[in-house]
Amino acid sequence: MENFTRNLEKYAELAIQMGLNVQQDQTVVIFAPLESVQFVRLLVKKAYEQGAREVHLEWNDEQLTLMKYKLAPDQAFEEYPAWRANGYAEWAENGAAFLTLYSPAPGLLKEVDPLRVAAAAKTSAMALEKYRSYTKANKVCWTIIAYPTVEWAKQVFPDISAGEAIAALWDILFKVTYTNHDSPTKTWQGHNHKLSQIVNYLNEKQYKQLSYEATGTKLTVELPRGHIWKGGEAYSESGTRFNPNLPTEEVYTMPHKDGVNGAVRSTRPLNYGGMLIENFTLVFEKGKVVDYSAEQGYETLKHLLETDEGSRRLGEIALVPYSSPISLSQLVFYNTLLDENASCHFALGQSYPTTIAGGNGMSDAELASHGGNKSHVHVDFMIGSAELNVDGMTADGKCEAIFRKGNWAF
Repeated sequence: MENFTRNLEKYAELAIQMGLNVQQDQTVVIFAPLESVQFVRLLVKKAYEQGAREVHLEWNDEQLTLMKYKLAPDQAFEEYPAWRANGYAEWAENGAAFLTLYSPAPGLLKEVDPLRVAAAAKTSAMALEKYRSYTKANKVCWTIIAYPTVEWAKQVFPDISAGEAIAALWDILFKVTYTNHDSPTKTWQGHNHKLSQIVNYLNEKQYKQLSYEATGTKLTVELPRGHIWKGGEAYSESGTRFNPNLPTEEVYTMPHKDGVNGAVRSTRPLNYGGMLIENFTLVFEKGKVVDYSAEQGYETLKHLLETDEGSRRLGEIALVPYSSPISLSQLVFYNTLLDENASCHFALGQSYPTTIAGGNGMSDAELASHGGNKSHVHVDFMIGSAELNVDGMTADGKCEAIFRKGNWAF
């Protein structure tokens, strides 16, 4: 118990110091599930000790969300409080830092009409577009960390008791975030450096196309001129260093929205808004999904793809070695934060303007002219495996190995 308490404190320190890098007199906004109240108190304490001026809490509860989906009228999913959206945007404008505790309840909404889930997702995305323009462009510091709950832990470890499942999930989380190290911050500095070396290599290469091949996947992805690979730590508009995701194993960039062709098959379940989509395939032509199938969650996938014009195109591609610590756990987490760092992945929807030269200064039309995608959604799905091969084509047409059998080939 003493060791767990110490690791929990180090996890809070990691989130505040390495994730957000809270600055003197800064406002901190925390989005958290009700179950995390004890841990949130620790986060708040660390934030004030780091110099925060104010810490604001935004609580959420999956059971209340389920209740609303079951009992509220349809109109409730077409409305979003303007005062809340304006408040988030105002905080961002004033340089607040944003911390999200991600605790999914996979399959919780399996009996809910997918149309309701899709309507709620689109409504909130449209209302929060101004606020999210600050986070997607890294104008402010933000980070996402995981917090185990009983519902989530039992999904990952269905064959043991709830208490054992929670303990096992915490143990894995402490390992993959390096919280169980003597100095997690020092370990993360080294980890960020390793990711930066890969980022620098890929940015120097400036491949014009990547080719993916594995069972069910044969796909080519064009990369726009001036694309930028990112990974590990980031820098806000004010120059403050932060880590957007804890853990993270990915390097990522922008694909050309019109340059994706072929088929890709998912390798891990996608938890989208509490609905599971499993074993699905997407077929692309000239960047757009023209056909799709799913063994589970077909209707949810359909509504996701029909969100808007951009939701049928890719906004991000990410490379993650199969030998990453999360992948080697051999667990499916039903949690995008963890699963995307166990597997190469793509994202349907919005591009990150930070992944193309000059992107933060471009209008939507200018970004589109350079190959960037515009959408109200950004949904990561996993496509990596131990058999995935990825090749890069250079500007002069030379083909070079990037991944072989799921791992780096250089």
